[in-house]
Amino acid sequence: MVREHVRVTDEPLPAILASDAEREGTCEVLRQASVDGRLTLDEFSTRVERALAARTRADLQAITVDLPAPVPGAPPVRASAPRIRPPIRWSVAIMAGTTRRGFWRVDEESNAFALMGSCKIDLRGAVISAPVTTINATAIMGGVDVIVPYGVEVELEGIAVMGGKDLKLTGPPPVAGAPVIRVNAFALMGGIVVRDRPTLGERLKTAIEDRLDRSLPPGGQQGR
Repeated sequence: MVREHVRVTDEPLPAILASDAEREGTCEVLRQASVDGRLTLDEFSTRVERALAARTRADLQAITVDLPAPVPGAPPVRASAPRIRPPIRWSVAIMAGTTRRGFWRVDEESNAFALMGSCKIDLRGAVISAPVTTINATAIMGGVDVIVPYGVEVELEGIAVMGGKDLKLTGPPPVAGAPVIRVNAFALMGGIVVRDRPTLGERLKTAIEDRLDRSLPPGGQQGR
């Protein structure tokens, strides 16, 4: 009897390439995670970019490793505990300035009102409450500035009387099913801008703040 010898090696198995359908499925998981409040819009944008560039199934799994596995046909699970951060419904600036930035929750429908002042709504670190987020922006002799991350769908509607409304997007087209940011604009001798890129002054300010934060000793107080 001739015995066959099976050769055993320590070489890893080749990685399995990902399909377009698997990439789209990962993007759908990320979209649902953003609606559930697990990912900020900026985190959603970054992970979608990685998902679209993924070459293997392992690459896709690494993107969603910290997210719960979706159950086909099951509705999204909502936590029964009260929200730690209540959604923001109003941002008002009257002869002054108001800024929303960092980690915060925006309501499904919110209002930004600027009267002879400036209102800045930075959605890059925000958590959304629904697949479609509506912002009713009103600027009267003032300005409303809305900053969105790459990868979300943006709709700008409304009118401007002796003023302006501008949509300034430089990023790639959003993926199918991406969260939607809808801005209903009314500008009277004012301006409303929706953009996906911070200005040069904002980038310089952020860099300086980050440098100062890293230079502070533990506890956040500088020695005197």
